[in-house]
Amino acid sequence: MDSTMSEHADVLIVGGGPVGALAALRLARQGRSVLLLEARAKDAEVRDARALALSWHSRRLLEEAGAWPADLPATAIDTVHVSQQGGCGRTRLDSADLGLPHLGAVVDYPALVAGLGGALEAAGVQVIWQCRVTAVKSLSQYACAEVETPQGKQLLTGSLLVLAEGGALAETLPGIRRLTHDYRQCALLAEVETELPPQGVAYERFAHAGPFALLPHGERYMLVWTRSQADAERLAAADAAVLRDELQQAFGERQGRILSIGPRASFPLALRQANRVTSGRVALIGNAAQTMHPVAAQGLNLGLRDAVGLADALENAADAGDARALKRYADSRKLDSHAVVGFTHGLIKLFDGHHPLMSRLRGVGMTALDALPSLRRKFAGHLVFGVRG
Repeated sequence: MDSTMSEHADVLIVGGGPVGALAALRLARQGRSVLLLEARAKDAEVRDARALALSWHSRRLLEEAGAWPADLPATAIDTVHVSQQGGCGRTRLDSADLGLPHLGAVVDYPALVAGLGGALEAAGVQVIWQCRVTAVKSLSQYACAEVETPQGKQLLTGSLLVLAEGGALAETLPGIRRLTHDYRQCALLAEVETELPPQGVAYERFAHAGPFALLPHGERYMLVWTRSQADAERLAAADAAVLRDELQQAFGERQGRILSIGPRASFPLALRQANRVTSGRVALIGNAAQTMHPVAAQGLNLGLRDAVGLADALENAADAGDARALKRYADSRKLDSHAVVGFTHGLIKLFDGHHPLMSRLRGVGMTALDALPSLRRKFAGHLVFGVRG
């Protein structure tokens, strides 16, 4: 390959989203040289409609990295209310169950990216913007990435290459395969104004048309509703009053009347999980390791724990690509990753049917969870901190 420049770093990280950025900050703190490769331009507007539900643990990880400034616009989640449409039973998870100030917080994706950008700059992490990675390879002594930038083609090398992008590059590596399941569904996003303010309560409701979350978002809510592809297209194109009426019917009047629905966006849903998270001197974190259904809002939280788990595994390794350190990373993430992916996938299957007997069984389960404090605390702890052995 023709190359205009060759650069080497201890660690190359592909993908400058929240997971890749947190990994860069943690690894740079160890004194390692880090090159973060990001496809977008440095000053490009981040066009992403998502409001992210971050657990209290994720917030603390970002605060420790300097990526959660005091003025970051975030809305606290103190309570999660879980219920099903047309069936008995419900569960309330409260921050008091775990003795925490909050269960989590909701922050807009662009705001979080801006906070991480400031932290990267303050930490002196080198970011190569407008950098498209075209190929990756692991060799015995180093890993390399072939990239294209506005200045031309480049060959970058590192003792370790970390993939924190969508996962397509991972599939080119020896031994890496991705399990894929297309849910044939879309997540419909819209800001919702209700008669009553959120007051720190997030709702997870398993409705007949598909599960939805209402996340506190300032004085409004952010709706994330799983619908069939046809339904999502219909509701995205219809008058906002159509979605308002369908949501009111599915949700009831827990927050009073639904007053307005903002602009809508949607994206397709699929499960993708790599069979392994290392290949030679390459490690997978975040979406490169797994993407999942947004029910229970666990995807980004799991990815952030990947980033920290990788950095922790490398803490005392002289060589960032040391095989023993990478095995420690893979072993440390196996339980959490498989448990969370299995949990979210299982929820979709469990609440997919509307048979009266299944509805009653689900109701009994939610009631039991709500009535048993020790079980409720353990369940809430897994959602906030992940699954630990």
